[in-house]
Amino acid sequence: MDMDQTSRPLHLYNEFDTIAEPGRRPQSMFMRRGKTRRSKPAVILSIMCVLLMVWGWKSSGISIIPTTSRFTSTSLAHAPETVFSPELADNTEAPLLAPPVNTTVAGLKKTNPAFHLIIPASESNPELCKTLLSSFILSYPSATLINYGQVFDGAGWDKGTHAGKIRGVYDFLNNKKEVKDDDLVLIIDGYDVWFQLPPEVMIRRYHAMVLEANEHLRRRYGMVTEGKPGDGTAERVQKYTQSVIFGADKLCWPNPVEDPACAAVPYSILPKDVYGPLTDKDPNAFHNRPRYLNSGTVIGPVADVREIYKYAVHKVEQKGRGKIGDQFVFAEIFGEQEFQRETIRRSSQSTGGRFYDWLSNTLGTSESPLSANITINNMTTVAGQRYEYNIGLDYESRLFQTMTHSAADLEFIVYNSSAYLSSIQAAHPSLHGLPFFLPTDIQRLKPPFSFASPGDRTINLQESKSFLLLPHSPYLDQLPGQSGDADDLDSAEDEAPTWRTTPLATNIYAASIPPLLHINGDKSLLETWWPKLWHHPYSRALLRAFIRSTQGKTAAEAAAKGGQTWWDSRGGRGGVWTNRGEWLAWGEVCKGYEEDVFNDGKGVWGKEEGDTKVVNSFGKVIIGDDEE
Repeated sequence: MDMDQTSRPLHLYNEFDTIAEPGRRPQSMFMRRGKTRRSKPAVILSIMCVLLMVWGWKSSGISIIPTTSRFTSTSLAHAPETVFSPELADNTEAPLLAPPVNTTVAGLKKTNPAFHLIIPASESNPELCKTLLSSFILSYPSATLINYGQVFDGAGWDKGTHAGKIRGVYDFLNNKKEVKDDDLVLIIDGYDVWFQLPPEVMIRRYHAMVLEANEHLRRRYGMVTEGKPGDGTAERVQKYTQSVIFGADKLCWPNPVEDPACAAVPYSILPKDVYGPLTDKDPNAFHNRPRYLNSGTVIGPVADVREIYKYAVHKVEQKGRGKIGDQFVFAEIFGEQEFQRETIRRSSQSTGGRFYDWLSNTLGTSESPLSANITINNMTTVAGQRYEYNIGLDYESRLFQTMTHSAADLEFIVYNSSAYLSSIQAAHPSLHGLPFFLPTDIQRLKPPFSFASPGDRTINLQESKSFLLLPHSPYLDQLPGQSGDADDLDSAEDEAPTWRTTPLATNIYAASIPPLLHINGDKSLLETWWPKLWHHPYSRALLRAFIRSTQGKTAAEAAAKGGQTWWDSRGGRGGVWTNRGEWLAWGEVCKGYEEDVFNDGKGVWGKEEGDTKVVNSFGKVIIGDDEE
C-alpha cells in the first residue's frame, strides 16, 4: 500500500509481518502450579521477590498500577490547565489551530488551517436540520454535506449508502482545492448529533487529549530511531502516536465479540468502579465503561483521517464488503491497530517486561486486553499492509457523548443552583459525593447569546454591498437580555443568560460536559431531549442572529485569514455546502420542518411576517422564496 509523507516509518509496518498469529496463548510459566515439594520453596522465593520489587517500585515513586482520576483537565471538579495546546503556551489569545502556510484564491496568506465540518447526509429531514441548527448558532463552520441529493439503489439492507458514505467522505478529503493536509476535520453522523458548546471548547480539548494520549503511548510503547545512524539523520521518535479521536461506545457492535475490534481494544481510562460494583459486569452494558469505537463522530488532521478512510474504502470496495457498514469497518481498523501494537510489544519484551506483565495481570491492573483469559480470533496480517493509523477514543466524553445505553449517565444541570446539584448527588450514591463545578474552559467563554446581534434598523439592504443584515423584528428576534435597541444592550447585560444559568447536558460519571451529543441509542431521545437543549427556546432568533453578519468583501477576507469565526475559507453563513461545491441556504434544506425544529408556532421560515426576500452575496435567497 502506497505511503505518503504523513505515514509512519515502513519498518514499523514490516514488523507486523513477522508476528505469529496467536489463538489461545500458552500459559505463563509463573502461572503453572508447582507439582513437587521441591518447587514450593521456589514459589515462596518468587513471592518474596515480587513483594520486594513492589516495595522498591513504590519507594522509587514509579507506579506499577495504572491510576486514573475521575477529574480530567476539563472535568467538573477542577479547572483545566491554563495551557491547552502548544500554540497557546505563550499567548492565550493565539489562534486555536496551529499556523501552517497556504494561500487562498484572493491571494491572502491564511494564518490558520481551516476547520471543516463534514456530514454525510443524502437527504434532508427534521433530524438533519436540528444538527445543522445547533452547529449554526454555536458558530461551527458551514457544514459540507456528503452525497446530498444522491440516490442509492444498490443491493443489501442499506442499498449501498454505507459504502457510498465512506467513499464520499474519502473523495472530499482528497479535494486538495478545498482541504489541506494540516486542516482539522470533524466528521459526524447527519441524523442524530447535536452541539451544545462552541467549537473553541472542542478544539482546545482535542489538543489537550492528544498531548495526554501521546505521553501515555510514549511511556507504554517507547521510542524508535528514524533515519540512518552515523549520517546525521537519525533521531528518536515515539513508536506510536495518536492524532485522530473517535467517540467511545459501551457496546461492541456489529463485530463478533471474539474479533480484535471487540476483544483487543484498550480498556477505558475511567475508574474501574465508576458505576459501582457492577462496573463492566453488566450483561446489558448499561454499567459498562465505554471502550469500543463508534464511527459516528471523529476529529483529526485531514492527512491522518484521509488515510483511515482510504483503508476503509479498500475494505468495502476491493474486498467486496460494502454491505457490512461503516461502523463495522472503522471498528475493525481500530481493533487491528490495537492487536498489532500489543502483539509486537509482547513479542519484543525482555524477561523483566514479561514478568511485569504477569504481575500486572495477576494483580488485576494490566492494561493489555491480550492478557485476559479470552479467545481472540486470529488476525491474518498482509505483508506491506499498514495497520497503524494513530487512532484513539474519547473514553471520558470530553468531546463526544455517545448515547448507547448511556442516557442514565447524563443530567441537564444548571450550575448556579446548589440545591439542584445536591439533589443529583443524592440520586446517584455511587458518585460518592462528587462535586460539580462548571469547568474553567466554559467559564472563559463569552455568554451564550453574546454573538447575537439585535440588528441595525437603519441599514438599507438594497444599497449596501458590504453588509447583509436581516431586518430586525421585535416578534422574531427578541432574546433574553436584549431589548432590541443597541443602546440598551449594556444595561441589559446582567439579565442575559450565562453558562452558569443555562442547562448543560453533563455526564455525571465521567464528570464531563461534552460539546457534542450523539443520540445513537434510544431514538425516542431525539424528540424528548431536543427541547432540553439550552438554545431550543430561542432557536429561531439565534439562527436569524447567526445569519445577520457580513457577507461581502469583508467576509471573504476574514475567511481567507482564518480564525475562530471564519473557519472555512469558502465562507458562508446560515447554509451548507455540498461535496459538489453547491451552496444551499437554510431554507433550501430545511423548509417545511420548522415546527419539528423550532416548535414555536411562528410559521414557515422567511414568511413569519409576510413575504420577504433577502439575497446573500452568493446570489442565493436566504429569506423568502427564490422566485422572480
